[in-house]
Amino acid sequence: MIEICALASGSNGNCYYIGNQHDAILIDAGISARLTLTRMASRGLAPEKLKAIFITHEHFDHARGARVLSKKLGIAVYYTRPTWNAIPSSDRPLLSQFFEPGDAISSGSFTVHAILKNHDAAQPCSFRVEHNGRQVGVFTDIGEPCDKIKTSLQQCHAVFLETNYDEKMLWEGSYPFPLKKRVASEVGHLSNVQALELVQQHAAPHLECIFLSHLSKENNTPEKALETFTPLQQRCRIKLTSRSEAGEVYLLK
Repeated sequence: MIEICALASGSNGNCYYIGNQHDAILIDAGISARLTLTRMASRGLAPEKLKAIFITHEHFDHARGARVLSKKLGIAVYYTRPTWNAIPSSDRPLLSQFFEPGDAISSGSFTVHAILKNHDAAQPCSFRVEHNGRQVGVFTDIGEPCDKIKTSLQQCHAVFLETNYDEKMLWEGSYPFPLKKRVASEVGHLSNVQALELVQQHAAPHLECIFLSHLSKENNTPEKALETFTPLQQRCRIKLTSRSEAGEVYLLK
């Protein structure tokens, strides 16, 4: 059994918990250490089970809490070298470990697969986390899904999937035009429709739960994201994540 929980998901911070009876990891640490531990406690998740933190890329909303959380819990933070180099030296944890895209990293009873992705960062990676034949994907901050992401999605039983923006809201909204272009670019973010099409075309029948993740506060709404995924509601569970509180703990059996 795997426990999964979005502790934070949005442009103000991202942090995803994946654990079992004995071990746990975090994907990203984009909120403060104090808030991370508070939100874990609110869902009955034990910090002493945490074995490692894996950072997808260097942007503030994914990496800012890693140094303090690593020091407080005495656990390593895993980066690619280019990601680590792109982080200010004052924010780098003392317990830093390194991986290459394509690596399979053992952490407790989990195997963490690092997948290079398209995003405007030094060497951004998504992750697919495996335990006892069950697999959880964390696929956010993706401008355009590459073949590696598509293949990884086919293996997942649950996925945190970026549904960052509604296209009409983005293009008619208040963002400056260059920022709109960046969000919608091949190294920006996935729209609701792009995320839906990715699942429809590449997910396997065993995918049982999709967590709609990294929703933009300015260019999306939970209602629009859920409405977009209406065609899949008979196929699997569709759940929202939140930028302001920890989500439910979902049990992947």
